[in-house]
Amino acid sequence: MQQTSYISLGSNIGDKIENLNKSISEISKINGVDITNCSSLYITKPWGKTDQDDFINQVIEIKTDIKPLKLLYKFQNIEINMGRQRSIKWGPRIIDIDILLYGEQSIDSEELKVPHPLMLKRLFVLYPLWEIAPELILPNGTRIKEVLDRVLTREGGNSITKI
Repeated sequence: MQQTSYISLGSNIGDKIENLNKSISEISKINGVDITNCSSLYITKPWGKTDQDDFINQVIEIKTDIKPLKLLYKFQNIEINMGRQRSIKWGPRIIDIDILLYGEQSIDSEELKVPHPLMLKRLFVLYPLWEIAPELILPNGTRIKEVLDRVLTREGGNSITKI
């Protein structure tokens, strides 16, 4: 059965926009995945490890019947094929592909946690997610707009710029 899933994309190395476009192209080639919506691009400050280049971030909506863990592996293969190296936590990356939500499922395994455990704190996820799914109700019962407003109040809008 097809599930609606929201995927976060980010890049802060090289041609960031081209990296996002290439990752979307590669995701669209996965059998069993249909990209149904893409947010605008956003320039954002790094999160966690701040002494690095700004990111460009985007969220896409997909419909898929691929199981979540298998989908994660497919996304990790795209990251590896694009040159991603996982040497520094929250460090620079050519591409980062994260599963934010997978239908209404909650997953808590060693390899995959859905909803993404940090998504409710990250403006670079919340803003583009709200753009493409403004009526979304999160698994905890909260509307995406409520969470976004809380984070905007805390961080201000200075850390994210729509391209």
